Amino acid sequence: MAKSIMIQGTTSNAGKSLVTAGLCRIFMQDGYKVAPFKSQNMALNSFITKDGHEMGRAQVMQAEACGIDPDVRMNPVLLKPTSDEGSQVIVNGSPIGNMSAKDYFEYKNNLAGDIQKTYDSLASEFDIIVIEGAGSPAEINLKHQDIVNMGMAKMAKSPVLIVGDIDRGGVFAALAGTMLLLDDDEKSMVKGTVINKFRGDKSILKPGLTMLEDIIHVPVVGVLPYLNIEIDDEDSLSDTLSSHNKTRGLIDIAVIRLPRISNFTDFNPLQYIDGVSLRYVGSVSELNSPDLIIIPGSKNTMGDLLWLRQSGFEASILKYVSENKPVFGVCGGYQMLGTSLSDPHSVEFGGEMAGLGILPFKTVFSKEKTQEQTTGKLDTVGGIFASLSGLDFSGYEIHMGVSDTDKNIVNLGNVYGTYIHGIFDMQNISKNIIKDLLNDKGLDFSNIESFNIEEFKQSQYDILADSLREALDMDQIYKILNEGV
Repeated sequence: MAKSIMIQGTTSNAGKSLVTAGLCRIFMQDGYKVAPFKSQNMALNSFITKDGHEMGRAQVMQAEACGIDPDVRMNPVLLKPTSDEGSQVIVNGSPIGNMSAKDYFEYKNNLAGDIQKTYDSLASEFDIIVIEGAGSPAEINLKHQDIVNMGMAKMAKSPVLIVGDIDRGGVFAALAGTMLLLDDDEKSMVKGTVINKFRGDKSILKPGLTMLEDIIHVPVVGVLPYLNIEIDDEDSLSDTLSSHNKTRGLIDIAVIRLPRISNFTDFNPLQYIDGVSLRYVGSVSELNSPDLIIIPGSKNTMGDLLWLRQSGFEASILKYVSENKPVFGVCGGYQMLGTSLSDPHSVEFGGEMAGLGILPFKTVFSKEKTQEQTTGKLDTVGGIFASLSGLDFSGYEIHMGVSDTDKNIVNLGNVYGTYIHGIFDMQNISKNIIKDLLNDKGLDFSNIESFNIEEFKQSQYDILADSLREALDMDQIYKILNEGV
């Protein structure tokens, strides 16, 4: 059975996913067979495994850091918010329905046994499991039914490191307060703390670290600098979604920041290409005159389409299209481009709604969810991106709606749509899109360097591991790992 170490945090976005990925990479580099695990994830960025199961994107990223294929056992419970009060609940990679927060709170006790079984199955095949928590372990109103923080640590009999974000301010209070609100048996499982996102001279921080250790009786095992590592982000708290103060490149791409935006990591490969700026825009005033508008996926397509109308984006997009400028819709964004959307079973929004009316197809939401990996050659298209015709692709589909077209990419004029997530990871596709946009502006593509997304990702995981080795007391962390609880 694998040894384990668990990374919890004082708050969401404290850096749990990053530290988990970094430790995964370090243990892998040190010769261990290692896997990530998160019992319950709430995120709209998800992935479809080879066997058609859906899991959180953060654990996919961490699996990549381990050098292994994503496995749904790494994330047995995934919650995908459909509104401010409800989520689609996915267990072991398959949706079991939509639940309100209250209903899920009452239901989740039923999941503890499945989580334990899944974790034990994964742990039987690896040397080390790096477990990630969610939010904060000090949510005192939820502790008695916890299956993702200290409750999970107890299931796995795992020692815990707690990460605090100093960039937000109040990190000492956050760490001390978290420990204060833990029960005595939970406090005994916490073997170290980590200060994350520090900017400045660490020597100035040392007196505070000593005082913190005296207060909580737990060592600080490292202070991580503010890292600019380009790895897939988990959710809408990501700094990636901020468009403010971004320098415009030769090619300016605007992604509409829908309220329920999902799988925004689809577009990372585009922004890594030299000369390209990719912005997430949440208001019409931010749109300006980009070279390409992308409408991304959504966990509530009809609800976000209504927002698109009310916010003024629909009128701006239609005007943009009338000027023969390119628009690309992916998954939910693709569905919005059609003539109509119908949800007879109320799986997302319910009722019927007119689409943007740009592409000639209709979408009906069904009870069954399409979730599969897909490969092939793109169908023939015209317009500015005609060069995409016949190119090899691989990716995955994950959607409730079914559209009455059998094409893997649809276009009319310079408007394009596809259900394929991960399509821009293909170097031939992303390169051609940027080349076509440059050509349309009379600019030369020859000076743009080719870009390999997989090589780039692996280099980022190595940089992350090097940064953690330098900042953390790895001897102490190995001692914690080996001694357990």
